[in-house]
Amino acid sequence: MSLCFKSFCRALVLGAVILGLQLSGLASPLIKKPIRLIVPFPAGGATDIMARGIAAGLASELEQTVVVENKGGAGGAIAAEYVTHATPDGTTLLFATMGVMSINPSLYPKLKYDPIKDFTPISLTHLTPRVLVVNSALPIKSVAELIAYAQKKPGLLTYGSSGNGSSSHLSGALFENLAKVDLLHIPYKGSSLLLTDLISARVDMAFDAYAVYEEHIKSGKLRLVAITSKKRMPWLPNTPTISESGLPNYEVANWLGVVAPTGLPSDVTKAINTALVKVMGNPAMKQQLFDIGIEPTSSSPEEFTRTIQSEGLKWAEIVKKANITLD
Repeated sequence: MSLCFKSFCRALVLGAVILGLQLSGLASPLIKKPIRLIVPFPAGGATDIMARGIAAGLASELEQTVVVENKGGAGGAIAAEYVTHATPDGTTLLFATMGVMSINPSLYPKLKYDPIKDFTPISLTHLTPRVLVVNSALPIKSVAELIAYAQKKPGLLTYGSSGNGSSSHLSGALFENLAKVDLLHIPYKGSSLLLTDLISARVDMAFDAYAVYEEHIKSGKLRLVAITSKKRMPWLPNTPTISESGLPNYEVANWLGVVAPTGLPSDVTKAINTALVKVMGNPAMKQQLFDIGIEPTSSSPEEFTRTIQSEGLKWAEIVKKANITLD
């Protein structure tokens, strides 16, 4: 984990406390017991840190205790299945990721939850666009040069990911599909080892979170080529997107949001959604996230539902075309 990212984690925890003090309460008589926010990954990671910022804000807005519980394993499937068995009264929420809701169904044939039928989407909360980075020794400074290079050397240009079926893996698979090139995927167990090999040129490139690579991009050890989202990042205004660089249908913005078990009453859904919109719109929270390349957002439950559905179809197609498995 990079020094920049560790600093961000500490800052966001502090920001969460400040946020809890700044936000005005929105009393909700609908939720009378402490709320558990279930995080599908271990404590200390980026997802956990973002969840704790949300928990502090929700606690203030709903005037109720909000406790973060980490239940990692099986790519988030263990936490998701756990939440499906909870009472749909607003006291058990899941901090859902793109992987848990829209990628896992295509990777786990025996998944014990249905992201559409088993949950009530409440709101999107975060967007974490990926960046395309290459080792600075490569003669590649643009997407066009990357495609040309890969076409001349099919199967030789390597990209690393944080694991088979991860969003960084699927980002590369989508690039291969749209650019019609043959890249060699190298899976790692997390981003730390990938970063080490990328710097030392044992792997050529990666599609991953900006926070992981920021200090090495600034030092010149790695070269930032493009952004994976549809629009440019506000904090990297001079870096083009892959979409505008010749692949107009390319878009990856790893998203996170809050869902509850299916059957959540509409008035409870509305109360939590209203609180989340205020939390994610708070200037202190927004600046903390912008500083590390994460975009705070919010949505209606209906918009979040459409995102889960459309992303599920998109990644199912890529998983099938690329023959991606977890083996």
